Amino acid sequence: MIAKIVYFLYFKNYRLFCTLILFNLQSKNNILFIINPISGGKGKLRIPDFIDKYLDKEKFSPNFIFTEYIGHAGELADEASLKNFDIIVAAGGDGTINEVATKVLKHNKILGILPLGSGNGLARFLNIPKNLRQAISLINNLKIEKIDSATFNNKSFFNLAGMGFDAHLSAVFSSDKKRGLSGYVKLGFKEVFNYQPQVYTINIDGVEHKRKAFAVTIANSSQYGNDVFIAPSASVKDGLLDVCIIKPFSLLKLPVLSYVMLKGRAETSDMIEIIKGKNIKITRQEAGAVHVDGEPLQMGVEIEALVNPLSLQVIVP
Repeated sequence: MIAKIVYFLYFKNYRLFCTLILFNLQSKNNILFIINPISGGKGKLRIPDFIDKYLDKEKFSPNFIFTEYIGHAGELADEASLKNFDIIVAAGGDGTINEVATKVLKHNKILGILPLGSGNGLARFLNIPKNLRQAISLINNLKIEKIDSATFNNKSFFNLAGMGFDAHLSAVFSSDKKRGLSGYVKLGFKEVFNYQPQVYTINIDGVEHKRKAFAVTIANSSQYGNDVFIAPSASVKDGLLDVCIIKPFSLLKLPVLSYVMLKGRAETSDMIEIIKGKNIKITRQEAGAVHVDGEPLQMGVEIEALVNPLSLQVIVP
């Protein structure tokens, strides 16, 4: 009888203890932080220590890895999605977020964002704080919502995609060694004097529009970044894309255009036309540069943009 009591108190409780420990370990979320070390033009080597300090270790088992080249973030996110990682955090700018989110979407995982870029368009729209400690606290709260994603000739995007001057500038900027907002602005002033508008045929949900434009932007959210709004009423939850057509303008009106976008008044300006839709087909005069979440690519004459409603899981405030 005594032996049975000892067995119950020791061995049964020991097994129960081990089971609880195992459950506790399994209840933690494996989370991977994919860090772009040059986003925004600053080194990020101390970020893992900062995350390790403020991340809730009772909820998360953190891992960290730095990207080494363009496209590496996507490769790392793809590998992590196939392993035991349910949450993958993009620590970088819109380009890094695009690479990671594309794989998170593919594997139906959860995206976290630490906005470390120079513009942070999607993060700003989602009200994810630029302050790193606050952004980590947001991850600790683990509030998850679904947002729209979209494709641009089958290339996923989550913030903006487009063609025209924006795409031309992104292509030139990508080869410039001076990263950051100031370098982008200086380059923009230099390039704007020589850029010529093009004619576009834009079919939006079956209705055709022919426009001469300085730029055509397809917006899932509202801004380029740095609170420069191209589509103030755009939403990542409405199942629609905003086709934003910047009309040709005199360079004397460039300050007016800048003011309009900084104040979020694009929809009331006669310099910008915005049409909402789900299925957008664009034919342009010639193949060339486009941008997808700020990253430059080359595409052909015909481009199709489609929305994928409420398809991406994201940690939000």
